[in-house]
Amino acid sequence: CRSAAAMTASTAVAPMAMPAVDSLREPVSRGLTRPLAWRRDQLARLTALLDGAEEAILAALAADLGKPPVEAYFEVVAVRQELRLCQRQLRRWMAPRPVPVPLSQRPGQARLLPEPLGCVLIIGPWNYPFSLTIQPLVSALAAGNSAVLKPSEHAPRTSALIAQLVARHLEPAVVQVVEGDGAVASELLQLRFDHIFFTGGGRVGRLVMEAAARHLTPVTLELGGKSPAIVLADADLDTTARRLIWGKGLNAGQTCIAPDHVLVEASVRPALVERLTREITRHYGEDPLASPDLARIVNRPQFERLYGLLEGARQQGQLLAGGQSDRERLRIAPTLLAVEAADDPLMQEELFGPLLPVLPVASLEEAITRVRRGAKPLALYLFSTSSTAQEQVLAGTSSGGVCFNDVVMQVGVPELPFGGVGPSGMGRYHGQSGFDTFSHLRSVLRRPFRFDVPLRYPPYGDRLSLIKRLMG
Repeated sequence: CRSAAAMTASTAVAPMAMPAVDSLREPVSRGLTRPLAWRRDQLARLTALLDGAEEAILAALAADLGKPPVEAYFEVVAVRQELRLCQRQLRRWMAPRPVPVPLSQRPGQARLLPEPLGCVLIIGPWNYPFSLTIQPLVSALAAGNSAVLKPSEHAPRTSALIAQLVARHLEPAVVQVVEGDGAVASELLQLRFDHIFFTGGGRVGRLVMEAAARHLTPVTLELGGKSPAIVLADADLDTTARRLIWGKGLNAGQTCIAPDHVLVEASVRPALVERLTREITRHYGEDPLASPDLARIVNRPQFERLYGLLEGARQQGQLLAGGQSDRERLRIAPTLLAVEAADDPLMQEELFGPLLPVLPVASLEEAITRVRRGAKPLALYLFSTSSTAQEQVLAGTSSGGVCFNDVVMQVGVPELPFGGVGPSGMGRYHGQSGFDTFSHLRSVLRRPFRFDVPLRYPPYGDRLSLIKRLMG
């Protein structure tokens, strides 16, 4: 995502005291957070946090991003789903995981034992500032860790609300919130955490990784990229257009897995553009800027970046539909843009806004080639009824995730791991993947004193041939 809890310049925020990471790590080190009861208590506290603050969360998201209530509620739902899954599966996830042992090690027993990492740092983004800060916290606490949260300063109302709610519902010895700008984030990264979980853009992700390397701290980077949507001639174009406009209009396009651009077979490009144009009106009316269902761009710099791309495309005659904007209210209508070449300015970086380039391709093979030429995306979409085409996409491309005949919905499957690959991120979470991300799977071998075969001990003599036969 272009979104970042970033170490970028922003409005000055009063400095906050840095957390005492060693103190937060102490109860984890002493084993106090390992019992199932302790972890369930933390999940119950997070559930209570949600139950008492739903309206406040929706109001904060409306203030920060102009999110309509339905889209704001999606953030609450994401956290609730994670909590329910953790509460249901936590005992199973915590259980030792048996590992087979070779004949030469029997009657020994091997297993993997999930244990907490310690104190973790979670740096949240501005585009989904509540769910993408609290959802990783669910996994971190389920795994028995303490945590420091750094919400995004670019969503100040949500950041302040998170700080209030965490202080009210969770013990400061377990979770602390540090608010502030990029300088505060940089200062936090100087501390030695046991894991850093960052959601944001690639540029800041590199800085996070660089800072983590000083302490050899493992990181999870949830980034983004130019997630393409491929549309073949056999697709249901009406449904395809409806789903593409929904995914691109969601949060005004400020979603890391939103379709960034469309690669459509040239034979159906005019028909798809016609339907996409119609769906913009159906979703947001004749004047999308007046629609209560369209969020705004988060701040002036992001608006100006998108506006510059829009105006450049307009001057080149690329505007197909939409194009309205309001600088005062930071609103841009969902916009279709004709793109022919890979070196077009619209194709250089993740758009992260309601601009949707539409590029013609001669075939699925050409579309796959275009995808491979770019950086591995966080999401890849294909609209086609052909199972053969779906298998071609899976075999011929790499991406964080794939969704066939829809967009964005893959993130709503609680047990489906979410994460990127290559430039779109590293590591994953949601469900057991989140639990494992914030756990160390400790290797344990248990051996009895009996059956102590002397074959392995010196003097070895002429045992080599026998050992070869026994051990391969």
